[in-house]
Amino acid sequence: MRAPKSLLAWATLLLATCGQPQLAHAQQWLCAADLNGDGDAADDGEIAGCTASAGGDHLCPIEQTACTMDASGGYACPLGSQYACLSADGVSAPSCSPHSCIDTAANPVEEEVVVDDPGTAADGEVDADGNCLGTIEIFGGRKLRCRPPGLSVTFQNCCKDKDKIIKDGMGSSISSIGTKIAIAKGVFTGMKAAYTAFKAGATASQAASAGANALIVGIDPTSIAISLAINFMMEVLLQGCDQQDMEAGMLRGSGMCHEVGAYCSSKILGICVQKAKSQCCFNSKLGRIIQEQGRPQLKAFASGWGDVKSPNCRGFTAQEFQALDFSKMDLSEYYTEIKARSADLIQSDMEERVDAYLNAVQN
Repeated sequence: MRAPKSLLAWATLLLATCGQPQLAHAQQWLCAADLNGDGDAADDGEIAGCTASAGGDHLCPIEQTACTMDASGGYACPLGSQYACLSADGVSAPSCSPHSCIDTAANPVEEEVVVDDPGTAADGEVDADGNCLGTIEIFGGRKLRCRPPGLSVTFQNCCKDKDKIIKDGMGSSISSIGTKIAIAKGVFTGMKAAYTAFKAGATASQAASAGANALIVGIDPTSIAISLAINFMMEVLLQGCDQQDMEAGMLRGSGMCHEVGAYCSSKILGICVQKAKSQCCFNSKLGRIIQEQGRPQLKAFASGWGDVKSPNCRGFTAQEFQALDFSKMDLSEYYTEIKARSADLIQSDMEERVDAYLNAVQN
């Protein structure tokens, strides 16, 4: 079934675009162990700082075991003779561990380069009649990553979602169009402003206010829950999350991202010590839903979302969009949300616009 012309025209108008850390730990000696057998040491309790012994060696606290005394008064490690028994002060009973300590000064942590994907550029070249000369993409997205607890984020959860900050399609019909197209750009602008201010020495509160002010410049204020946005930015900044963690978190919590998978973003001596969650984030929840349910219908997306480190987040071409069978899609997630808030929108549209703006400016 081909999409009705009216639906194609509507979607094209709304969502088509014409295209064109440092390691945060103070420990120099670390140890890591894959305790749960999942192939990495990036989970809770699998990385620890080593303690120096009286003799200058270092002891890993992971699975640390007390050494036993033999008949001659010497100590032996019950885990095996290959593991040294070490005492912190040379007086207390020694212990041993099956895991080696790593000097991070000699073996620094290797970090994956973070790819900054701006998405398909809007407002590309057009001819004299206003026709797009580039590639039209419908429901295009951006590839982003956020990091769950691990070494690089000092075991804070930079993938934590904090409620629904972006209200998909709020406001009047005209402002909704602008909102949908500006979401990705607006979130990027706001998170960049907050992160830049924080790195320059601003407090988390000041940085969050700078981010909120930048957000409302590019996005209709009624589309953003300003108080939630400020609280979210303050929390992730204090946790040591970076700008892309913030971008992904805000869009994820608002239901606009599809998680592609997880990959290792930091290693030391080949051992993974930090994971990252890769995702494609779109300008609206509806865009995410149609991408998830439309891709399996098209041969062009036979490989799904592509490589987990660099997923394929492109939008549909006009021809691909026309080929989608919407009768096979379940859009109830989106319809339910629209019905639940429609009455409130009619009653408080103008009041919300004024209040959201004033809150952003005053904070």
